[in-house]
Amino acid sequence: MKPLISESHDDDALRLLGRASVQVVHDLKNQLNGLKLYATFLKKRLEKSQPASEELTTITKLIAGLDRMATDVSLITQLARPLQLKKQPETDLEKLVREIAIGLNSDIAANGTESPAQILVNGPETRLAGEFDPLLLADAFKWISLSAMKLNAKAPASSLQIRLKHDRGASHTNGVIEWPVVDSSDHDPFHSLAGSNELQLSLAARIIEAHGGSASRENGALCVRLPLDNA
Repeated sequence: MKPLISESHDDDALRLLGRASVQVVHDLKNQLNGLKLYATFLKKRLEKSQPASEELTTITKLIAGLDRMATDVSLITQLARPLQLKKQPETDLEKLVREIAIGLNSDIAANGTESPAQILVNGPETRLAGEFDPLLLADAFKWISLSAMKLNAKAPASSLQIRLKHDRGASHTNGVIEWPVVDSSDHDPFHSLAGSNELQLSLAARIIEAHGGSASRENGALCVRLPLDNA
């Protein structure tokens, strides 16, 4: 008869696996950075020698691929580590969303896009304020906005309309933020690890849930709910 394994033993094994995974991912990121360094050096050599366009295009794509892999590795490391919230009272959700929109619109304009105002924010009639970690939530909102833009990339309309509103209940008041998307899939990207986009949204959902909120795909939108101060 096999001995029973206690729940504490399982927890210890999971913690050990988590620490080992973080170390492996950290080492992998160092190797990727080394490969990028060599690839960048090669690109500069090719530029000086005026190579054929295919060679320069190939090395540029290689560097971009290494950057994406390094980003994914960093996200995996963040997912494996516990969150440390630094909450600040009276954090305004609308202000955070508007700052993210301004930053992304500036990036779009800098990249030469014809229409710089790609993201619009429809705010509520009253403030959406609560005790939140503004830096972590800003990261989460940015990742969700970028994901929504990707999902809407093939849509006729060029703007992303982010909506903010109140959800008042008998014992609670939530702030609701919606990023409408045109993709008809019922796939929940917030709880999937299927790719780079899903890694970002999984981490965004983890940040939001750590604040007592929720992130889901509802009625054609990426939807976030966060508890507000009951003032």
